[in-house]
Amino acid sequence: MLEIGGEALVLTHDAMAAGVHFLPDQDPADVAWKLVATNLSDLAAKGAEPLGVLLGYQLGQANGRFIEGLRDVLAHYAVPLLGGDTVAATGSQVLGLTALGRATHRPVPSRGGAMEGDAVWLTGPVGAAMSGFDALRAKSGDSLAYRRPTALLREGMALAPLVTAMMDVSDGLLLDASRMAAASGVSIALDSAAIPLACPEARRDEALRWGDDYQLLFTLPQERACPFPAHRIGVVREIGGAPVLLDGRAPSGRLGYEH
Repeated sequence: MLEIGGEALVLTHDAMAAGVHFLPDQDPADVAWKLVATNLSDLAAKGAEPLGVLLGYQLGQANGRFIEGLRDVLAHYAVPLLGGDTVAATGSQVLGLTALGRATHRPVPSRGGAMEGDAVWLTGPVGAAMSGFDALRAKSGDSLAYRRPTALLREGMALAPLVTAMMDVSDGLLLDASRMAAASGVSIALDSAAIPLACPEARRDEALRWGDDYQLLFTLPQERACPFPAHRIGVVREIGGAPVLLDGRAPSGRLGYEH
């Protein structure tokens, strides 16, 4: 974040690599959409209004399709392309995007403000991207949630004046909740049955760790209501033996996607 006059400028940069963040044979139009939407999701978690994006593009085999997808996603969010650069290179394609936004509330929400007694909320279900990835790989079923995620910009701006902490869920709910807890110096206790799913119940544990759903995870004082329909999934506690608890216990194994 940069302070410029009476404004706070929020900046974020994310990169995506073929074979890691998208399938090598995936439609480049979908890749363009995901690259923009995931960066705008970072702005949403700060309650920021997008001002524009800068693109770093490694030329590929279907550049025209990438441009089509880029045009679609920028029009959908009414965000201008401010500039960037292209490069020709060998090896797996790597793409980068910088998004710039204007904070709509001060102080700007962070992941470090959750306080003991706060309620923990989630804007929507997890597991949709996981199921979408399976469908895309199988070339059967609905893969939209994985291919073209949604940046919850309106929700982020509505929440910015109310939350004590906020972030988007990109690397898995358990891992991101643990990051919020660590940044806030608290423990976050989640109720697994309260966490909404967009996948079969049998895959609940996997969905909590998979990521790529880009829902907003946030905390509110107990007495404060969420301004739109959302899901109350836990409570903030005094720091204990683990940053995140699931049904009263520290979850075992890998909590999410580690870069």
